Amino acid sequence: MSHNTDFAALVGSRICHDLISPVGAIGNGLELIALTGDAKGPEMEMISDSVHNANARIRLFRVAFGQPGDAQMVGEAEIQSIIQGLAPSSRVSTYWEIEGAVTRSELRLAFLTLMCFDTAMPFGGTVTVTKDGDKWLLLAESEKLRADDALWDPISKGEIPEHLVPAKVQFGLLPQGVTMLGRHLGLQRTEMSLEVTF
Repeated sequence: MSHNTDFAALVGSRICHDLISPVGAIGNGLELIALTGDAKGPEMEMISDSVHNANARIRLFRVAFGQPGDAQMVGEAEIQSIIQGLAPSSRVSTYWEIEGAVTRSELRLAFLTLMCFDTAMPFGGTVTVTKDGDKWLLLAESEKLRADDALWDPISKGEIPEHLVPAKVQFGLLPQGVTMLGRHLGLQRTEMSLEVTF
């Protein structure tokens, strides 16, 4: 291993890889219990929803925090499955309007952007993800947008915000990831929208 090894990405990939199997197994077990009819009610529904949400989050984190994997492609069905898995626990509606597979490294930037948007939309809203040629465009719209200047101003300049806490690590990884791909991060802001391009 060289001194340039991204240990944080390796750790992220390892944690997600090791967790996704047992969480998936719990989900399968719940489905089998439901088929037998032995356990019904709000308690089982709550456990089932939590397992599905955890599974979707682990798959999201595996892409966002794992190794970029430039040559690896991720299919549209897998992407939609992750987004739909997160939907029940989110106030934000995400519309993925890109057809076909995309590179894992580009998807990583898209997922990091979605996570950044999430912090600015505590009261909900919509996100639309599109692509024009090689250029990605992600638009977040909310009537009650809460975009923290200390986080958004630096990344609008391609810089990493200072004093990041774990819950906001995506704001450091996004500009770094854009630079690694040799692209430019664009940001347009209004009172009710955030538009990110790369």
